[in-house]
Amino acid sequence: MSNLAESHYTEKDLDRLKSIGDDILTEAKKQGASSAEAGISLDRGLTVTARLGDVETIEHHRDQGVGVTVYFGRCKGSSSTTDLTASAIKESVKAACWIAKYSTADEYNGLPDEALLVTEFPDLDLYHPWQLSADQAIDLAVQCENVAREFHPDINNSEGASVTTHHGIQVLANSLGFNHGYPVSRHSVSCCVLGQRGESMQRDYWFTVARDRTELETSEVVGRKAAERTLRRLNGRSLSTRQCPVLFAPEVAASLLGHFIGAIKGASLYRKSSFLLDSLGKQIFPPNIHIHEQPHLKKALGSVPYDGEGVSTKNRDIVKDGILESYVLSSYSARKLSLQTTGNAGGVHNLTIDVGGSDQSDLMQRMGNGVLVTEVMGQGVNIVTGDYSRGASGFWIENGQIQYPVEEITIAGNLRDIYNNIVAVGNDVDLRGNIRTGSILIEEMTVAGSVEGG
Repeated sequence: MSNLAESHYTEKDLDRLKSIGDDILTEAKKQGASSAEAGISLDRGLTVTARLGDVETIEHHRDQGVGVTVYFGRCKGSSSTTDLTASAIKESVKAACWIAKYSTADEYNGLPDEALLVTEFPDLDLYHPWQLSADQAIDLAVQCENVAREFHPDINNSEGASVTTHHGIQVLANSLGFNHGYPVSRHSVSCCVLGQRGESMQRDYWFTVARDRTELETSEVVGRKAAERTLRRLNGRSLSTRQCPVLFAPEVAASLLGHFIGAIKGASLYRKSSFLLDSLGKQIFPPNIHIHEQPHLKKALGSVPYDGEGVSTKNRDIVKDGILESYVLSSYSARKLSLQTTGNAGGVHNLTIDVGGSDQSDLMQRMGNGVLVTEVMGQGVNIVTGDYSRGASGFWIENGQIQYPVEEITIAGNLRDIYNNIVAVGNDVDLRGNIRTGSILIEEMTVAGSVEGG
């Protein structure tokens, strides 16, 4: 098992995919399409999972794919294939054209405005392949899990540790003359263990992820954090129903901002299924809140030079001084709303909320008595009304200090009120995803539990 993860992608690989893109566009035109676009990708990777000291899985990934979209006027058809041979691509284009010919015209369909396509391509430093053998990955996974399992006698079982390395190359081409691609990489180490103390049993996990393996936390750190997080949850209690401040840990706070983005996406707006309908220019957050995109941060997980349509991405404000400055739109949704695309076909890119000078401990002191939420569960979020109700676990805070773990509670409110009642954002920013936020302190929410009385 000494094979190294496959070698770097080269300019030759990129040129081959771009050539396939040209072939797709030529074939689409030959079959009568008025315009077309194609996405071509190659991906390679390795995932190793170890559990209880033994190798559980070794997976070598090698994937490729083509997605084709054609337009006959405003009629649209799409198809895909994992076969990159000329004959398969021809058949895929033929299938897309057949679908388009029998589709109903939609006046908002079509390629993006040519003037909005990116023309300068910043170097975002997104490609750092990891020459990792299966044996080396196994050693890291076993080491990570061993650290967690041996951390404390109350850690009594494991769901395993995983090491993953992935690198790929993706190309976008359309009949407006755009044909570009770039390589990316992504690596991670994760661990999940179980603990028991008396009748109480809990599980928790930790993970690290980065484009450059040198920026990963070590396997020892990941194992230790997984064990610590599991142990601190043991002997949790419920709470009586109350109104109190709620502090969302960074990994949970990101979901609050995710719901906000879901409410200002074009599809939610033109379907009139958002509680933030017609909110442009209105106060949604307190005046100190600034939410913006930073798509060109080097090595960041959400960085892209252009969106899924080839439209240029740029730093831009979404919320400034608490006021909603912009929606999140693709070309299609923008046309439906008589607006211009914001370069968000495929989503937001490094969504960032500006932080204050306090860390989580400072925010706990500021909160006094309340709940620190470290995990949420369930799907109780209604983007149409803004109603929010989710199962949660975390810790009861009293006089700014953790008193005991809490479980089997529900936190509830309305997102409009939650956003408007943000007291502070901590500087403990979680950089492991596309939403970059620290802990978020909410002035008051309803916390419901199974315990009666005070």
